[in-house]
Amino acid sequence: MSPDLAPVPAPPKSGLRMPHTLVIVGALIVVVLILSWLVPSGEFQRVEKVLSDGSRLRVPVDGTFQRLPKTYLGLQQLFLAPIKGFIDGAGLISFLFIIGGSFGIFQETGAVEQGIKRLTVHVRRHPFLELLFIPVLMTVFSLAGAVFGMAEELIPLVIIFIALSRALGYDSIVGTAIPFLGAAAGFACAFFNPFTVGVAQGIAGVPIYSGLAYRVCAWVVATSVVIAYVMIYAAKVRRNPALSPVRELDLARTTPAAAGADEAWNTSHVLSLLAFLGAVLLLVYGVLKFHWYLEPIAALFLVMGIVIGLLSRMGPSTIAKHFVTGAKDMVGVVFIVASARALLVIANQAQIMDTLLLYGSIAIGVLPKPVTAQVMFLVQCVINFFVHSGTAQAALTMPVLAPLSDLVGITRQTCVYSFALSELINPILPTSAVTMGILGAAKIPWEVWAKWFLPLMLILVVLAFLLLVPPTLLFHWGPV
Repeated sequence: MSPDLAPVPAPPKSGLRMPHTLVIVGALIVVVLILSWLVPSGEFQRVEKVLSDGSRLRVPVDGTFQRLPKTYLGLQQLFLAPIKGFIDGAGLISFLFIIGGSFGIFQETGAVEQGIKRLTVHVRRHPFLELLFIPVLMTVFSLAGAVFGMAEELIPLVIIFIALSRALGYDSIVGTAIPFLGAAAGFACAFFNPFTVGVAQGIAGVPIYSGLAYRVCAWVVATSVVIAYVMIYAAKVRRNPALSPVRELDLARTTPAAAGADEAWNTSHVLSLLAFLGAVLLLVYGVLKFHWYLEPIAALFLVMGIVIGLLSRMGPSTIAKHFVTGAKDMVGVVFIVASARALLVIANQAQIMDTLLLYGSIAIGVLPKPVTAQVMFLVQCVINFFVHSGTAQAALTMPVLAPLSDLVGITRQTCVYSFALSELINPILPTSAVTMGILGAAKIPWEVWAKWFLPLMLILVVLAFLLLVPPTLLFHWGPV
């Protein structure tokens, strides 16, 4: 009997139930609104800075902060904020709908299930391949995060890895963690990521992509820690599936081993999988060569969905029907993404973002040198709750914190690194569009994922503290 079909005792019912994720994000909107009443309004003057790749950013100028007349927001702004979140997040929302629709077509072909069944059989025949399944794939995704900042591109891939992981006896959390946490570890400990390291070093006046040797060593350590955590959990769940926090959710899914069982492997399946593989390869090429972002990636997968439908001999109306069905699955996560962006809308309307940045920089300036870099990391983590774009966060914080690092006796290189490491907490943030997009595609409630990820996040925070010790105590980490 497949482990997905094995009977399992029902878990005891708890009297305390977590609210819906949308309720949690809505409560956070209210909290930020109240915070906006308490924090003074203010802003830095900004200048336009041209980066090494020719792009332009408006960055704050250190020492130019000015208090502004207090802006008080009321109930009108509270309820308008999610609507503006939809408008501000239109690009990502369109991307999610198109990804959901295209994969609705792809899944309907049966090629995913048939391909996973054949791959699973092959892997199970070779125990050595099964042993390498998690570490090799997570290392690949970590490299993608470290080199070209893979993030939103993961959303369409999560569905595939969940099905593959469950077919091998794991659960949806393992299938989500392989691409998501692999790329997240690489993104945070990046050595070539142009969106974080490149931008932050450029703004801080540090040679682009310098400090490579230490970054690579730290990347190896962080990636190994994340892989070990996932492998230990995966082995535990495989031995006893009842321990999985998503057990009931997985039992409600279509079982990969059973899906398409009566359908033979055929040419349409092969062509559909080749079309998907071609789209993924073109995605990697486009991101590396042309710096593709949401719009071209969405267009690529839209074309992929249509091509796969035609290769599977679907008519235009059938393709449209399956596209709409797949897009409907994204409605819940779209509402959450829009509501999460509402947090930023309120903070920006109340003009408290620069004030929070100023308070953080002042707090850092009075600390002893050994803990300065670690507190910089914590300040960046707080800012990361509101600003999830690595590029935007670098533009916001580096002009202030980089000169501050000169005053407190740590190098600007270390300051940049404390910013980059703050990305380690991204997988738990309900305000992160990438996190909520991936969990929406995986159909895993945020509160379930957060409870599972929290121990790993605490481990990663401690690891970040340790990684910041050598640059501040053991050697003077300069530009190289």
